[in-house]
Amino acid sequence: MSYRFDASLRERLAAHLAAHPRRRHTDPALRRAAVVLIAADAGDGSAALLLTLRPMRMRRHANQFAFPGGRLDQGETATQAALRETREEINLDLAPDMLLGRLDDFPTRSGFVITPLVAWAPGELALRANPEEVARIHRIRFHDLELPGSPQFVAIPESDRPVIRYPLLDTLIHAPTAALMYQFMEVAVHGRDTRVAHLEQPVWAWR
Repeated sequence: MSYRFDASLRERLAAHLAAHPRRRHTDPALRRAAVVLIAADAGDGSAALLLTLRPMRMRRHANQFAFPGGRLDQGETATQAALRETREEINLDLAPDMLLGRLDDFPTRSGFVITPLVAWAPGELALRANPEEVARIHRIRFHDLELPGSPQFVAIPESDRPVIRYPLLDTLIHAPTAALMYQFMEVAVHGRDTRVAHLEQPVWAWR
């Protein structure tokens, strides 16, 4: 299925997110983080999500795919942190009216709970990767998240929960990023009440 990056798609995403009974995760032992799933033009009029690759030299989660975002600073809200990190990481200033809603909080094996925001970034974007935090910026078409065999759910001996992953960009993208991609397509695009907090991450991401 092809998804045109147009006003009708924006309205659809916003309506589905508004109708979604979002689940919050309030464990005080977990550190707070926020990311933004940004819908943008793929360059050919189709809809895509902006995805970043973290540099190899980073101390934590090096060479992993992620949505723009990061840890909340003292006194910040999830929205403030996500917008700040988006500016810092990819040179994109998201105005408040570009935010469409939120997905469920996602607790990670590395001790964080991620609050995912969804945004709409119209027009031509002057994206620029901050080399300290981003090695590359990719545009993943909505269509590519629904190709046969995507996503994949696999078993591992270390957990009774299924590991979710997407075969993309000649590699495998795992949770938490893969889980957020999946819930975005299920909830925001299709309006389904799909939950993802139970989905597992690969063992190397547990640190």
